[in-house]
Amino acid sequence: MRFGDSISALALVAGLSAAAPAAQASQLGDFKHFVIIYQENHSFDNLYGLWGNVEGTPVNGLPMADADHMQQVRQDNVTKYRCLLQNDVNLTSPPLAQSCNDNTGATPFKSAFINRHFLIDTYIAATDTTCPAPGVFAANGVAKGSGLTGGCTKDIVHRYYNEQYQINGGKQNRYVTGSDAAGLSMGHYDTKQLPIFKYLHSHGAPRYVIADSFYQAAFGGSFLNHQWFIAGASPVFAGALNDASANDLHSVVDANGMPTSTPLYTSPLGAQAKDASLTASCNPPAGRPATPAGVTCGDYAVNTTQPFYWPFSPGTADARRLPPLTTPTIGDRLSSKNVDWAWYAGGWSNATGNVGGPGWTNGSSSCTDPNANNQWPLGCPDKNFQYHHQPFNYFSNFQPGTAARTAHLKDEAEFIQAAQNGTLKAVSFVKPVGEENEHPGYASESEGSSHLVDLIKAVMNGPNGNDTLIIVTYDEFGGQWDHVPPPPHNRNGFNATAADKWGPGTRIPALLVSKKFAHSGVAHDDYDTTSIIKMFEQKYHFTLLTRPARNLAQALTVTEP
Repeated sequence: MRFGDSISALALVAGLSAAAPAAQASQLGDFKHFVIIYQENHSFDNLYGLWGNVEGTPVNGLPMADADHMQQVRQDNVTKYRCLLQNDVNLTSPPLAQSCNDNTGATPFKSAFINRHFLIDTYIAATDTTCPAPGVFAANGVAKGSGLTGGCTKDIVHRYYNEQYQINGGKQNRYVTGSDAAGLSMGHYDTKQLPIFKYLHSHGAPRYVIADSFYQAAFGGSFLNHQWFIAGASPVFAGALNDASANDLHSVVDANGMPTSTPLYTSPLGAQAKDASLTASCNPPAGRPATPAGVTCGDYAVNTTQPFYWPFSPGTADARRLPPLTTPTIGDRLSSKNVDWAWYAGGWSNATGNVGGPGWTNGSSSCTDPNANNQWPLGCPDKNFQYHHQPFNYFSNFQPGTAARTAHLKDEAEFIQAAQNGTLKAVSFVKPVGEENEHPGYASESEGSSHLVDLIKAVMNGPNGNDTLIIVTYDEFGGQWDHVPPPPHNRNGFNATAADKWGPGTRIPALLVSKKFAHSGVAHDDYDTTSIIKMFEQKYHFTLLTRPARNLAQALTVTEP
């Protein structure tokens, strides 16, 4: 039984065909090194929806989407839009020609998009100058000609309560209504033009497995899913205030499960709705509405919350930072078995003030990098360094000054050196810096995918390339639609009581890459992010840490001769 209070959302699927234990062990035992590259904010359909076939096996992508899971509905949960409202500055009309009139609601609107998924590349190309300068937030994107090259879109809301509303019990038809970006949530990229696709299908590339039924472990955004990735649980904010003060961080959720209004959703609570860091209060203080039955409540941190230890977003008050966590992590479990591991983060040396360390790009006594957020003498974090993407920094075992922090929290530059030198650790977690992590809003998809390819090449072309398994996945969906409902929805024989209040959420991309594979293939079984933890539990024989999800090692069987 895992720590935390939810049970498996995956392992009780009826009729799942597990691989023979001996075959699993043999496959997993072939690898001496594991590299997990953790990218940012894309649903499966958004990136891999046009993958096509792999050695004759079809990938469950956009061509398989049916109208019921594609046609988005209004707040009444019945009326279908005719058009997609857009507010990204490069997708509105103007500048695009108006070709669709929507009068399905009280306020008509015009658009260039009908109610279905659409190809982003047609309107915003990878070469377009639509990316903001580092550290600049552009709420509705950057107009062509006024930004940096990279084809960026605006960011899209990806929050705990919003996503559950959007999934709509597996109907997948309220992504637009529940989004601050409205119609952009239905956009997708031309998969075959992505650098990662081109690389994996180039001469001499390693073979791969694409998992087309892989889901983010928890509903919502990056913060919570990073916590589930390493600890398999939702963190509790110890001593959280429940007094309606400015530092009461509980959300306020309406009868529809929404904590806010969007361009196409009006909360019946009006200004009383509140989308904050924590789940709704189980017993709201005077002056706040009662929390509806069935809504997750308590002192759980589910939306972006800053760590107590440096580095954290400068200026965040102590009362609004998550008190140090003491629950076990995958790092603790690996260390207990004397397995050498590290979390490699792009920009870590700069952020932590590791002067002269791997990846340091500043001076010896000041922040000289023009992309640095000057916090000397604490450090010089990159303007796009994401503090909530550093999950181990939330745990007391890895606080500043500990040997564990020095041994296990490192800069991505050190990972690249290890890959090139043949000194990879047994387990490497790799988290690129903001500009290179593919996150909509502040990062270029094409440039992030190119960086992903560079990381894979560094491993595959290095001395450890022959005995390394690379796993590529994404932390969460980034607010983007996917046509495949997460478990337990539409699973024949699935025990519905196994679904919990945390997830799994929207389907996300996942790849396994290795020189050892005899074939490339498609893994169709259900997995989630915690399936990676489950794989390590088998490999290194440590105590169960998380929900008993399907072991990702089973995906290796599709590569056998």
